[in-house]
Amino acid sequence: MERRAIITMALVGLLVVSFVLPAGVSAQTRSRRGGLYGDWRIKMQFGENEWESILAFSRNQEGYTGQWISAFGANELKDVKFEENKLSFTQVMRFGGQENTSKFTGTIEQDELAGLLVSDRGESEIKGKRAPRTPRGVGSWDMKIKVGETERTGILTITADKEGNLNGMWKSDRGESKLTNVKYQDRKLTFDRVIEREGMRLELAFEGTVGYNSLEGVYKSDRGEVPATATLVGAPVIGTWNLDIESENRAYKQRLRVNPDMSALYGSQVIKKINLDGDKVSFKYVVEWGDQQFDVSFEGKVAESKLTGEVKTSRGTSKVTGTRRQFRRRGSSRN
Repeated sequence: MERRAIITMALVGLLVVSFVLPAGVSAQTRSRRGGLYGDWRIKMQFGENEWESILAFSRNQEGYTGQWISAFGANELKDVKFEENKLSFTQVMRFGGQENTSKFTGTIEQDELAGLLVSDRGESEIKGKRAPRTPRGVGSWDMKIKVGETERTGILTITADKEGNLNGMWKSDRGESKLTNVKYQDRKLTFDRVIEREGMRLELAFEGTVGYNSLEGVYKSDRGEVPATATLVGAPVIGTWNLDIESENRAYKQRLRVNPDMSALYGSQVIKKINLDGDKVSFKYVVEWGDQQFDVSFEGKVAESKLTGEVKTSRGTSKVTGTRRQFRRRGSSRN
């Protein structure tokens, strides 16, 4: 019991120190991919508390790969196997020089994951669900519209509800209007917009192609067509970041995923909004553990797919360096 109490206190300390960058969850849509690929939000019992983590799976030339992502860091999984809905892997956790190996066996049925994680310390039941992903096209777009020799600008904002249905707003110095029939399919974003001004009514239909952080298309009306181009607001920081974090007590790896709506996921934790001002990145959040609260703040810079900065808590400062994961969707552009 005494050893268990010491381990529990050590984990609580790690929880506070290692909470360096949290993550936000945005309105997301159900993944259309089947099988194992993607993120799974899982829950397991830790003493009297329920612990949330993320299992992230992908593939390479040799087969499946995976990570166990939590507040303690991102750990690579070993021997990941998935066949006929049966999943197994080995997890290795290191705390304070000690190493603990666990083996998981379970199943995946209809986007739900269930199984047992077994080690020499006992077994834990794990349950989870596939994590939805943000639909393409979601975010704020800085748009330019060419009308004859005149260029007009505005912010096109696309959002998604919990079911993945898209909504949108257009805002400029001439006013704002709600979009209708907002849809995305096969890299094509379409919507309708109505302009009513000084007794006049103009109905517009937009169709554009979504790139990595660009949008190009045309507005069509009974008056003809006008071209439009847009760039994604926050593009320098949006994406998945592999982080290296160093404090006086430990060094470890973590994952930061910044969504197009500027919410984020740091490990399995939530950040409602990432602030980006030029090349400066910042955010704040609060860690709650039992009846205690801990304030955490991050300040840093982003440049050429590199992120550097510091996280500050009441227990000290940790240095953060990260690189953005390179990812190219088939048939898409990174421009």
